[in-house]
Parts: sequence; C-alpha cells; structure tokens
Amino acid sequence: MSTQRVDVIIIGAGPVGLMCAYLGQICGLRTMIIDKSPGPLEVGRADALNARTLQLFELVNVFEELYPLGKPCNTSSVWSNGNFTSRQSTWWNELEGCLHKHFLMLGQSYVEKLLSKVLEDCEAGVKRLTAVESIELLEDGCLTRLSNGETVQSSYIIGADGSRSTVRNLLNILFDIIRPQLIWAVIDGIIETDFPKVPEIITFQTDTSDVAWIPREGEIDRFYVRMDRKDFSIDEVISKINHAMKPHTLTCKEIVWFSQFSVKESVAEKFHVNKKVFLAGDACHIHSVNGGQGLNTGLADAFNLMWKLNMVINFNAPTELLQTYEDERRPVAQSVIKASGDLVRSTKYSDKGTHAEDYVKTVQKYAGNITGMGIRYGDQGISGSRIFDFKIYEGSIETRLYSILNYSHFTLLIFGDIEMSLEVPEFVRIIQIYPQKHSMYFWTNSSPYKDIAILVRPDSYIESCTSLENVESILFDYLARIYAI
Repeated sequence: MSTQRVDVIIIGAGPVGLMCAYLGQICGLRTMIIDKSPGPLEVGRADALNARTLQLFELVNVFEELYPLGKPCNTSSVWSNGNFTSRQSTWWNELEGCLHKHFLMLGQSYVEKLLSKVLEDCEAGVKRLTAVESIELLEDGCLTRLSNGETVQSSYIIGADGSRSTVRNLLNILFDIIRPQLIWAVIDGIIETDFPKVPEIITFQTDTSDVAWIPREGEIDRFYVRMDRKDFSIDEVISKINHAMKPHTLTCKEIVWFSQFSVKESVAEKFHVNKKVFLAGDACHIHSVNGGQGLNTGLADAFNLMWKLNMVINFNAPTELLQTYEDERRPVAQSVIKASGDLVRSTKYSDKGTHAEDYVKTVQKYAGNITGMGIRYGDQGISGSRIFDFKIYEGSIETRLYSILNYSHFTLLIFGDIEMSLEVPEFVRIIQIYPQKHSMYFWTNSSPYKDIAILVRPDSYIESCTSLENVESILFDYLARIYAI
C-alpha cells in the first residue's frame, strides 16, 4: 500500500483532535485524523463550555450552531440541610471584554458531532476504526504506520488520544500520575423532584459536600456524587443524593449515562518531541473534573498549537516558534491541576465542616481558570492577554470584534482616525477601527483601546501593542523575534 503524505496527522478524534483538524483546514493545511472509535461520542463525559471557549468558537464560526443547543449557567448556590444558604455569580459578572459571562452547559457529544460533520463536508473526515501502531521520526518529518496497513508521511504528528495516549507511550514521555483516592459517580438523567429546580450549579452541605447538581441541555440533569469506593450501584448513588437533599426527594425517570471516575492528576514531562510530535488535551494533562476545565483546556491547546504549525508550514517561520507551544501551555496545565485539585479536595477536607461553602470560595479564588478569561501568556502589560471583545459597527451594521478576527492570520488592529499606508506580510490583516461613527468602515464608541495599534495573534491573544506613531515598529519587532532578521 502506497504512503500517503499530509502536513499533519492527528491521532484521536475527541474534541481536541477534531478541533486541531478543523483549525488545520481553516489554515489550508493538509490534515488526516484517525480514531479507534466507530463514530463521535453519543453520551457522557464533559458537560460545559466556559466563556473563553465560547469566544474561541465565535472566532472560527462554530458558535452559532452550538450555542442554541446548550443552557447558559453562571450561578452557584449552596444548600444546607434542605435550606438555602447562599448564591454567587460575582466571578462571572466582573469579567471584562466578555460577551458570554457564563458556562454553556452542553454535552461533549454535541461538539464532536458538529466538528465531525464540518470535517466531512470539507472532505477531511475522520478515518474511523483505525489506530496508530508505530511512529518513526525522520530527518524531514515523521512516518506513522496505521492498524489498517497504511503508512502516512507527515511533517508533524499531534497526539490528542486521551489520558492513555498511545502516542505518548510510543515515545516514552513520562506521565507520573497522582491519585488522591477520590472516587466519584456521575449520572446524567431525567429526574423528578420536589426541590425548586433552577438552572444553576448547586452544592449540598450535609455531612460533607459530596453531591453537586449540574444543569444540562434539554431535559437532562447531571449529578456528581463522591463515593470513595470502587463498587457501588446506581441505587446507592441515588440514595446518597436524597440524603444530601433532605427534606426534598429525587427519583430518576431515565438514566442517560452512568459512570464513575477516580481523580487522577498529571502533566506530561514534555509536550513535544523534537518539535515534530506534539501532545494536546488529556494526552499531556489530566486532573479532576471540578471546575469544568478539562475540555476547555484541551481546546485551548488546539488553538495555541495550530496557528504556529500554520506559520511554519505556510509562511516559513522557523521551527523554534513551535517550542512556544510547550512554553505557554505547560504552565497553564499546571495551574489548572492546582485549581481543580484544590476544588476536589475541598469536597472532602474541611477544618470547620463547611465543605460546600469552602468549595464556593475556592471557585472564586480560581475564577480566572474556571471562566478561562484569566489565562494569559507572560506578564508584560497587555501583551500575552486576550484581546477584549466589544461592540463595533461596520457603517450602520452592528457586530463584535471577535466576528472580524481570522484564525488563519494575525490581525493588526489600529484604534484611531489617523490615516496611514502600511506594507505588511501576507499573514497579517489590517483592520482600522475609528473612534467615531463612519459611514463605510469599522467604528465604535465603546472601545477599551484608544489611539494604539495592537498586533493580535490568530488565537486572539495580544502579541504586542504600540502608539500609532510607532505602528510600523510593531511588525518589524515581531518579524525580528520570529524570523531572527
């Protein structure tokens, strides 16, 4: 069988692998994506998209189809012995430059199905029931042998194949796992209850805060129940929920999904091998589900990595740019493990026996991670932070900043009415946003940015900024850093 040639082969068709393939298609890369499964996920697993992920979805035109399917949720409440104790949403309300100040409660399966369909429509669909058998690193790329007998030559490989990653194991990347002996049941179901049901996350304070009620899309609700033992039945889980909810009661009319998970925490020793094979998502970091950070962190990996591969493959950027994927994402993974670890431990360990209240305070402490809006790269002013979203107009038509950004290019945003003529590389788009109403071009009277030029990366993080008088220097400085000119 002949050898196929692609730019990037992606191992694993969960949300992270699918997003890598989709972003690759947006950038004009030749991608192949394989997976052992017969099709996209049907039920279970991740259950929430945070505010930053919703911004990124707007950036690549999948937001509008997904958003109506989910249920917005930005409030957490605590109940103790059947009585309301407190309600919180300040960490969402205080977000700046953010349109969607909430989680979108939506099962992982919806993301997988949409991305799978989009890839099929552009004739880059998932090669199913196929596994990787071996990986060979060549001087000019990689050679991957598949279980169906095919051989694929690629410039790069992405292992997005989960916590038991075959790619990671084939390359002997260290992945030491910490197991804090916390075992949870998770149930998705259609319920009947006399509890005053509202679309918010509820933690129950009884002996411990070992039950969390998560609203979901449609008729489904999810419950996380700490069991701390491996053998238990659905009836035992429902009994524990009812104990926590006293004097209210709950029954399940239908169980959609029932599973258990033991908390595991790990960050891979490295996120790439020779800047040719990269790990993303659970393949390079795993942690507790608390705070809804797993899926969102993995998707952010994809957005960080793929534009850099595009720069190297299509715009001849040096491969040193690819090192910044690990430099930027590994500290994020470590911070996510810290946040989710503190959250999950607060459900079991409490000096004063106020587990649920402690949990909510921990959520507030790590709001930047949980909402995704606090993630940044470096600490040098606004460079490395996300560009804010806000209302703009094109003539008389209202839109938002994120709707005019483009993942396949950098964007040079010029905030001001100065007229200028600039020559820019082909991977840079120039958009000028005037400070007063304009009949033809973009304008806004609500910009947080005044009389400056901002170079925005494809993943909508700020690369650098400068005054309008020095706007040409912003491009020269970037080119000098990346291309060493």
